Amino acid sequence: MDGCNYLPLLQGGFARSAQEIIAVGNYVHGYSDIEARRLADQANTLAGLLHATVAFPAGSRVLEAGCGIGAQTVHLVRNSPGAHFTSFDFSSDSIAKARESIAVSGYSDVLFNIADVYNLPYKTDAFDHVFICFFLEHLRDPIQALRGLGKTLNAGGTITVVEGDHGSYYCHPRSEAADHVVKCLIEVQARKHGNSLIGRQLYPLLAAAGFREVKVLPRMVYVDASKPELVDGFTRKTFIAMVKGVKEEALSLQLSDEKSWEKGIADLNRAADEDGTFCYTFFQAIALK
Repeated sequence: MDGCNYLPLLQGGFARSAQEIIAVGNYVHGYSDIEARRLADQANTLAGLLHATVAFPAGSRVLEAGCGIGAQTVHLVRNSPGAHFTSFDFSSDSIAKARESIAVSGYSDVLFNIADVYNLPYKTDAFDHVFICFFLEHLRDPIQALRGLGKTLNAGGTITVVEGDHGSYYCHPRSEAADHVVKCLIEVQARKHGNSLIGRQLYPLLAAAGFREVKVLPRMVYVDASKPELVDGFTRKTFIAMVKGVKEEALSLQLSDEKSWEKGIADLNRAADEDGTFCYTFFQAIALK
């Protein structure tokens, strides 16, 4: 799509790189190619669970906040033919990958911007809908971000938010060592001014940001050997890969030692065996401006 069609929605200029953004929490998982693959695996594995009820009318203007590499964007566009998407992130590298993802998927009705969620370049009432997925958990001040996003919505516009909650995880066989490495991930993210327990807070956050008619629904992922696609796509390639990604930081912060860490990861992998089970809950919130 020609980006010129969106020019009336903009005000001011865009930030040029992630280094120019301030007051945004550090992305705890990093920007490696391994993380990009994990994000893609996560989006594809969870598409049915997280996007089944998300669709926007043809002709509507949708703002996707914190789009990252575009892993969720592909599913958004696929489910909403005819809707016009504007997706932004603060990382220029991520935006470049997002553009590639959309191009490979054959979609064109998306405009990508590099932007700061605390200093949005969009006009008031520019959009009909806002979509957020796995973004608020990385922000220092999610209420401020939500208030700013709300200003871009027209009266009666909707906001849809999907976030996880690492405190909702459990597995069989139960393991204190596995619990330990998950707690390390939670702590590492907290020290980067993020909140990996934010799923349980969506209702009060949206209400405090001024949204009305807030409704929150749990979206639980339960995995056992009868669901091999989830064992591989979620337990191994999404959750365990996410935990493994913070090993060096957890060790450097002395949250764990090498032996305890390796034991915890081994026990998490045990949950992906034939007699293991794994469970995690996401939360989906929908509200009106």
